[in-house]
Amino acid sequence: MTVHFIGAGPGAPDLLTLRGRDLIAACPVCLYAGSLVPKAVLAHCPPGARLVDTAPMDLDAIIAEITRAHAAGADVARLHSGDLSVWSAMGEQIRRLRALNIPYAVTPGVPAFAAAAAALGVELTLPGIAQSVVLTRTPGRASAMPQGETLAAFGATGATLAIHLSVQNLARVVADLMPHYGPGCPVAVVYRASWPDQKIIRSTLMGVEAALAPEISRTALILVGPALAAEGFDDSRLYAADYDRRHRPQSDASPWANWTPDDA
Repeated sequence: MTVHFIGAGPGAPDLLTLRGRDLIAACPVCLYAGSLVPKAVLAHCPPGARLVDTAPMDLDAIIAEITRAHAAGADVARLHSGDLSVWSAMGEQIRRLRALNIPYAVTPGVPAFAAAAAALGVELTLPGIAQSVVLTRTPGRASAMPQGETLAAFGATGATLAIHLSVQNLARVVADLMPHYGPGCPVAVVYRASWPDQKIIRSTLMGVEAALAPEISRTALILVGPALAAEGFDDSRLYAADYDRRHRPQSDASPWANWTPDDA
């Protein structure tokens, strides 16, 4: 018996990995966050599977469900939206499973920031503009921020910021970042990225509060940084004609001159 933590992706049911789909289809028990995981993903569950919506449950109740499945020798598909590596509450569940000697495995999913960037049609890292993406959030009721992990500190780097779980704190986001990015810095708010009711608001730090529709108060990602609207950036050296690389050596003196794929 194994508990399979599966990243169910940002919303669109076809943004589920093949591995995730196959694991869901093989598990007789499925625990899913009903407020965030689309019902269409559950269509992959086998006939007669036990489906448990964990949205109204606390941690003890969730672990009790898993413990019952373990006693019955039934594999569990534990679905979380997006990817499990950030803000999934997987860590506390795994800690409990380890204490109970219940086996588990993790299957990654498509993260929300990647779906938002795809919806915008942008690359978040551009030569000479930004080469880092910071995934962060603002303090909320569920979790405080550790000392040093502030928007101001991240903003001082000039990196592209992907700010999760914070659209309700947009005024604070703007105030904290304005000194570092300036009023004209591009901002995008992507509401329910990849869902049928997805909405995109493109603006600037100065204008984003006025541009945001009042009904967008949750389930939205804020992206901030010059890369969102940059045009005059350098081409990547990766595809430059004179760039010496393994698959395209530029001279007989190149260290890659005699390399073949068999050497990999």
